[in-house]
Amino acid sequence: MLQYIQSLISEVLRKRSIEIPDFTVEHPKNPDFGDISTNVAMKLAGVLKRNPLKIAEEIQEDLLTRHDSLIQKIECVRPGFINFVISDHYYQSLVEKLIKEDKDFMKPDQEGKKVQIEFVSANPTGPLTIGHGRQAVLGDTIARILEWYGNKVTREYYFNNAGRQMQRLGESVYARCKQVLGEDYPIPEGGYEGEYIRDIASDYLKERGGILPENPLDRDLIDFASDRIFKMIRETLERLGVHHDIFTNEKDLYTSGKIDEVLSLLREKEYLYDKEGAVWFRATRFGAEKDRVFVKSSGEPTYRLPDIAYHRDKLSRGFDLIIDIFGADHHATYPDVKSGLEAMGYDTSNIVVLLHQFVTLTRNGEKVKMSTRKANFVTLDELMDLAGADVVRYFYIMRTMDAHLNFDIELAQKESDENPVFYLQYAHARMNNILKHSVDKGIDSYLEGNIQLLNEPETLDVLKVVAEFGEVMELCRRTLEPMHLTSYLQKLATAFHKFYATHRVVTEDLPLSRARLKMVHAVKTLMAEGLGILGVTAPEHM
Repeated sequence: MLQYIQSLISEVLRKRSIEIPDFTVEHPKNPDFGDISTNVAMKLAGVLKRNPLKIAEEIQEDLLTRHDSLIQKIECVRPGFINFVISDHYYQSLVEKLIKEDKDFMKPDQEGKKVQIEFVSANPTGPLTIGHGRQAVLGDTIARILEWYGNKVTREYYFNNAGRQMQRLGESVYARCKQVLGEDYPIPEGGYEGEYIRDIASDYLKERGGILPENPLDRDLIDFASDRIFKMIRETLERLGVHHDIFTNEKDLYTSGKIDEVLSLLREKEYLYDKEGAVWFRATRFGAEKDRVFVKSSGEPTYRLPDIAYHRDKLSRGFDLIIDIFGADHHATYPDVKSGLEAMGYDTSNIVVLLHQFVTLTRNGEKVKMSTRKANFVTLDELMDLAGADVVRYFYIMRTMDAHLNFDIELAQKESDENPVFYLQYAHARMNNILKHSVDKGIDSYLEGNIQLLNEPETLDVLKVVAEFGEVMELCRRTLEPMHLTSYLQKLATAFHKFYATHRVVTEDLPLSRARLKMVHAVKTLMAEGLGILGVTAPEHM
């Protein structure tokens, strides 16, 4: 409806040969100002050098000549706002529309873009932590939103099972194997000390007949450990309802020659130079404060180089949109990746980088320090053990990704209206119970109910929230922020609970009961669809 009103106003301005300004059309917070309000007259006042209220009244007059049945009233208020009251019939008609279109309710023409999203991408050196969890849920939910718009989304996981981190993993498992065999053998400095390393060591010795290789960097030992950890990671993601279509290994970029190709291209275009035994990239040509080392004097590439090769590979696969989701600690590195691609002549305008802030566990406002058998961090599995996958998914996306997330354990474990996940799921279950109760009462054919009977203020308030669904989904798509949908579902549940507290659905008035049941059926469909997009279950009973 916002877009519809905006188009009506734009049409009026075009007919008056007035250049259309950048104006807003929005739902006012105060219902006294109608259902929709616009500031277009005030935006025009400076350009036309006229009183904004007079401009508003002229636009109002033109709009009234249309005799639009969807608009019940148009009024102008100082200093120049134009407020619209939408007809009850429009809101009532949404019930029929929702039932007819079901999961396609308010869905626009399908975009059909080819999209790639890279997220999680933790190296197989340990279990996923609560920080990885936020990225996992963000990536999966953004993918679901884009899929709702008809895009073909490839979820991709990029990891490295070579390099210094993996050597440290091998050394750590080796040390634990020695300890299991009864030797006093220390964990190497900077090694991985979690109890999961001891478990891997025990399993390795068991499967290898108690034989330990002489070299801590033995490839069989490292591969065994990384494979075991990666299996653990994938099981955790599956439990969270997250899957990936492609797993790309950094090591393959070296063996395939793609790293060398990048170096050759950058050399050819004179963006690389040698200094103090290292290979440097002329990042200052792209606005950086200083040039970057791409290959250390030891011959070891810095992480920027394989990242550039990986993104070059992404670009070669013909994606219309490439989305990278990283933690906030990557804010200084991704510009260098884009610069490296641009230096080779690639257009990076279709690469979008999303940075999310970190997660802190809290209880009663205080930071939680949990003892864990997984070393000095809290694993994502432990968090799901405490609160369940639905709550974990929802809590991770109910704040904007650029805000630090305080994950309140006490709130997450509550089975009451205070818990926003319980509040939504209970609303869905309540709607289902109402419909089931109507069957027990012998009310049939409620889908034939007369929607014109849905005229009480509380009922219309529910339908006014229903009307915003398409606008919210568009906001999610445009900003790639799932938080807008979580807020919307809370608003929908609140409106429904208020309606339910005020009006009985199944009454002695059979026509009215059927009309209300029809609305409940429609809203239940929408609530389930919204929860499904978030990857949260919609229980029939609670």
